[in-house]
Order: sequence, then structure tokens, then C-alpha cells
Amino acid sequence: MAALQWFVNLGASVMLPVLLFIFALILRIKPGKAFKAGLTVGVGFVGLNLVISLLTKNLGPAAQAMVKNFGLHLTSIDIGWPAASAIAYGTVLGSLAIPVGVIANVILLLVGLTKTLDVDVWNYWHIAFTGSLVYVVTHDFALGLFTMIVHVMLIYLLADLAAPTVQKYYGLEGISFPQGASAPGFLMALPLNWLFDRIPGINKVKITPETVQKRMGIFGDSTVIGLVIGLVIGALAHYSVAKTLQLGANTAAVLLLMPRMVSLLMEGLTPISEGANAFVQKRFPGRDLYIGMDSALAVGQQAVLSSALILVPLTLLIAVILPGNTVLPFGDLATIPFMIAVMAAVFRGDILRTILGGIVDIVVSLYIASWVAPLVTAAAKGAHFSLQGNSSISVLSDGGTWTTLLIVGLGKLISWGGIGLIGIVVLGLMIWQNKFRKTATTVSDKK
Repeated sequence: MAALQWFVNLGASVMLPVLLFIFALILRIKPGKAFKAGLTVGVGFVGLNLVISLLTKNLGPAAQAMVKNFGLHLTSIDIGWPAASAIAYGTVLGSLAIPVGVIANVILLLVGLTKTLDVDVWNYWHIAFTGSLVYVVTHDFALGLFTMIVHVMLIYLLADLAAPTVQKYYGLEGISFPQGASAPGFLMALPLNWLFDRIPGINKVKITPETVQKRMGIFGDSTVIGLVIGLVIGALAHYSVAKTLQLGANTAAVLLLMPRMVSLLMEGLTPISEGANAFVQKRFPGRDLYIGMDSALAVGQQAVLSSALILVPLTLLIAVILPGNTVLPFGDLATIPFMIAVMAAVFRGDILRTILGGIVDIVVSLYIASWVAPLVTAAAKGAHFSLQGNSSISVLSDGGTWTTLLIVGLGKLISWGGIGLIGIVVLGLMIWQNKFRKTATTVSDKK
């Protein structure tokens, strides 16, 4: 376990190239080509992390300044996903999440119940999070382990369902997003998109980065939009003129550089993805394989990032006026792009729909995060995590997903029966998706 944790702690820029290199060799890709592909992926992640860091280091303090300026006083502080992942992996139960997730992934791939080969092992912290919360409410270690298995199955199911939409919109061939804070957005966006199609006015409006640029010329350029949004956020944060201009320049840089870093990363993934599908087709004719990656590959897309930056001040406003909310958005304000990444693909990059869908997501997330705050606080104490003077903490991203409410809620309500019920339903949907639905489609195609 110590060796595995050491490997994971190396970070995606080292861990992923090693894993992908080994995987490429298994796929019979030539060593030189496999090494170059893995190294390119590592370089892409270095660039991606640099750009994301540029965003969070500038947006985070601006968001904190807005919180202070608006005089928000709510009882639970949103600690953000970095702290939440530390809490999740900090428990004895959470430390087992990676082997649990990997073993479950291998078994499900072998029996043909998922198409996703998840190489993003760091993000197993999402299942460690729910497993730890269920353990907090039940004090049953075995149930906590079972919860992680059920949750990771649910994530793979959502990743497989969303993959065609994600691949088509983002142009990420052979990729899926088994990321616990992003994948649940797929099932939330589907009914919202159906509703938007039937609301007069909204169903006639189409606002995408392409239409904005076409109608507004230079002022519709994504880099210029990033500059304007950064300037507005700087003004709301009561920054000086110099700091406001710097924030504008940095957000403009993020919107320009992020897609280029993703393109570099995809350059390395393409030969591995092609090799994986060739390998699978040879041994399992008719089956597809997706490479499971972090949704960071999508957060730099113009519609996602533009919508997310607009949602930052809106989230603070919603937190103030929402009846019954106790959570002060803070640490996860910079994580909003991840929360809406898959939703934006369902909305086909429509900025208006993404913002409206994001507002619904934020409202739901705040209520769930408020409900789960006592459990997150208890889990943090169990992991010996410093609350830094806060009496109550929560997480807007993972703490606010509908999957957390479903899993932890049923686990708290009917223990093994609740988690078992979710597991049975998820397993049934996996069988339908990968066995019966596939057979029905094949028969229909032959006809």
C-alpha cells in the first residue's frame, strides 16, 4: 500500500506515462512508439496542470475577495476538492480505494460490463469519499468497502453512457470521463436539455463560441471574452486597476492555452487508443474500449470555461438568497468547470443552456452539500484533518453531487439494503447497456 501510494503521489505527469507505456507494450505497440506516446501524454499533463494552476491561483483569491466583499456569513465552509481528497484518502478505508477501483475495473472489463479502461487512478478518491461517509454513518467497515465498489460501478456506467456525447462534442476519440464530480452531470443535463427544447425563447436561441465570434467579431474571440470576464471578476473582487488587468490577462491566457495543451495530450493518447481498440477488436470482435481520463481534458473548451467563469459570481449570489442553504462556496469555486464539463457536451456547447443548467446544478449541489456537512466534518476529524478553526465543513463538488445524496442517503437510511439496491440497479443497467441493448441494436441493423 505504501509503494502504491508513493506511485500515485508522483502525480499524473509521471504516473500516467508509466501506466500508459506499460499498457502500450501489452497492446504490442513498438517500445519506441509506446515510450514517445507516454512521454507526450506526460508533457501534455504538465502543460495542462500549469494552465489549470494559472486559473485556480488567480480565480481562487478573486473568489475569496468576493466572498469577503459580499459579507457572506454561512455556517459551513466549502473546503474544495483538494482538501476533500486528502480527507478521503486519509482514512484507513479510503486508502483501499485505488486497489478496489482497479480490481473492479479489470473484472468489469473482462466480463464485458464496461467499455472504460480507467487509467486516471488518482480520481478514485471520489469513491473513497463516499465510502468514508457511509462508514461515518454506519460504523461498518465492510459496508464502506462495498459502497466504494458500487460507486465505482456507477461511475463507469455513467462514463460509458456519456462517452459518445463527450467524444462527439469535444473531439476526444476513444475517451471517456469516469470522474466522480463530472460524470453525474450527464443524467442531470439530459432532462434539462429536453426541457430547454420546449421552453419558448430558449429553444430558439443558440449561443455558442462560434456564433458569438461570428456576430461580435474580435469581441467574440475566446481570448477577448476571457479578458472581459477576468476584468469583471476583478472589479467584483474590488481589485486595484493593476490586479484587475492582470486577472483579465491571465483568464485570457487560460482560454487560449488550455485547448492547445489538450491537443498535445491527445497527440500522445491517439496511438494508444487506436492500439487498444485494435487489440480489443482482434480478441473480442464487436466491442469498443474507451480510455478513462480526467475531465480536465474538457475544462478548457471555450463554452465550458466561459460559462464557468460567469457562474462564479452567480454561485455566490445563489448561496446568499437560497433558503435553507448553509454552505459558503469557497474552495470549489475554481472547480465549477469540472462540474459542468459533461453537461456542456449534452448542451452541445450552448453557453446559455450551460449557464442555466449550471445554475440548477449549483442549487442542487448547495442543498446536498448542506445536508452532508455534518458527515464531512466527522470524516475530517476521523482522518485527523485540521478544520482550521471551522466548526463545520463541506464540499460543493463531490459533496453536492446527486450520487453522494443517493449513496450516502440510502446507506444511512437502510444500510446494506440501500447500497445493495443501488448495486443491483447499476449492475442491471450495465448488463442492459452492454449485452441486451447491444444485441437489440445489432439485430435492428441487420434488418
